[in-house]
Amino acid sequence: MKKRIFAALLVLLLLLCACGAEEPWQAAYRRTGQALAAQEDYGVGSIGGEWAVIGLSRSGLLKQETAQAYLQTVEDYVRSIGTARLDHAKSTENSRIILGVTAAGGDVTDIGGVNLLEGLTDMAFVSYQGLNGPIWALIALDCGGYEIPDAQPGEEQTTREALIRLLLRERKADGGWCFSGDASDADMTAMALTALAPYRERGEVAEAIEGALQCLSEMQLENGCFASWGSENSESCAQVIVALTALGIDPQKDARFLKNGRSVLDALCDFVLDDGFYHSAELVEVNGMATEQAYYALTAYARFQDGKSRLFDMTELTAA
Repeated sequence: MKKRIFAALLVLLLLLCACGAEEPWQAAYRRTGQALAAQEDYGVGSIGGEWAVIGLSRSGLLKQETAQAYLQTVEDYVRSIGTARLDHAKSTENSRIILGVTAAGGDVTDIGGVNLLEGLTDMAFVSYQGLNGPIWALIALDCGGYEIPDAQPGEEQTTREALIRLLLRERKADGGWCFSGDASDADMTAMALTALAPYRERGEVAEAIEGALQCLSEMQLENGCFASWGSENSESCAQVIVALTALGIDPQKDARFLKNGRSVLDALCDFVLDDGFYHSAELVEVNGMATEQAYYALTAYARFQDGKSRLFDMTELTAA
């Protein structure tokens, strides 16, 4: 009788230990989040700026004082420029900062007296730098459900419909999108899918998404990884994870994205170090951009697992 009780207790203990064990992505998510949250001086920029603020905010680790310090830095930056367009050629500057300000709980329509949305009103300007502009403009406008201000006289009014039509029109023959050339690449395809995710119920968008997912599946390498410019890297994996979760697809379970039993999430964790991620095998040291993008991708997956809104849907922060 005692042996049976002991055996039963042992089985229960093993089950409890198994339930409490972290998966590799969870351990990476926890450690990277702790490292990023320990920093308090985030500012404007694609490294050490908005992407980290977004990841921390969406994971619940953005401290109020860090958010306020970031918003003050953004206000100072916007004041120093003095116009709604934060760059003479790249509309993604406005889009990225709109995302960061929204994540930090700021008012994008009044940053130092400037409405950041006004920098995205002209389709010609938004499209000037290629697909990056329209993709991130759509993501930024949708992140808070923002209304698009009227364009200035002589400008081509930006609308969500125009942005969607442009993306659908720019699909390549293989089903995806690319920065240049005719062959789709993983990063642009994933980012376009992220932008189109809120519109996936529309017939033509749904059709484009299915074709792009097939294209993305065919790009995935046999180890579950994705590559760009001929190099396997963590950022490409991160963008795919964000896109799949935005579309309600579990990258660890969908057969299209499992290669030899490995998922893109497994592949992303191949790039993890103690307190961050590295870009590629050519340089194995913590990289700021790789770390911040990997973290917000893991945040996207954690939110997906918990049944929460997609990474860039921050309308709950702007509803009030």
